[in-house]
Amino acid sequence: MSDTKVEILKRLVLSKCWYTYSKYSYRYKAKASAWRTQHREVLNKGDGAAVLLFNYSRKTVVLVKQFRLPTYLNAHSTGLMIEICAGVLDGMSPEECIKKEILEETGFIIDDPEPVMTVYMSPGAVTEKNYLFVADYSGAERPNLGGGLASEEEFIEVLELPFEQAYSMFENGEIVDGKTIMLLQYAKLNIFFD
Repeated sequence: MSDTKVEILKRLVLSKCWYTYSKYSYRYKAKASAWRTQHREVLNKGDGAAVLLFNYSRKTVVLVKQFRLPTYLNAHSTGLMIEICAGVLDGMSPEECIKKEILEETGFIIDDPEPVMTVYMSPGAVTEKNYLFVADYSGAERPNLGGGLASEEEFIEVLELPFEQAYSMFENGEIVDGKTIMLLQYAKLNIFFD
């Protein structure tokens, strides 16, 4: 049992446009230390789900490529990120969300994505929890080519790559998305380990 105690004193919403950005004042006491008042800004963007699609027999994976403004603003030369398929839960279960996102982004219908881990990507400032999955797309139905939803202004390029090529893209710095790197490493250790 933890000896840590937290008391929220005040929450000030700074912005509520796309996500909710708030400033918190709180008291914090860890173990034998005295109570301390701290102030932090926190971004609540909702929880998300992400999946690495793989074909074991062909030794391939499906990734997506799309423009991400925050990476462009932080010195990524083009802002075009190569990532795994992902989305925000928006009231759905992680499994429901990821099935919907797989269809929208890649065009595949996947019945049984396998949950492998749950992670916080930036716990110092963002509340988002990510539910990470893997799913074999061998023989999966593909009623469309994916590419995202025009209504959500998504312009997604679907990439089917040999697993070793995708893995080397993370090793050489071409893939820099944290959740994608985690699932490529997971696949190296648990799926494509021979």
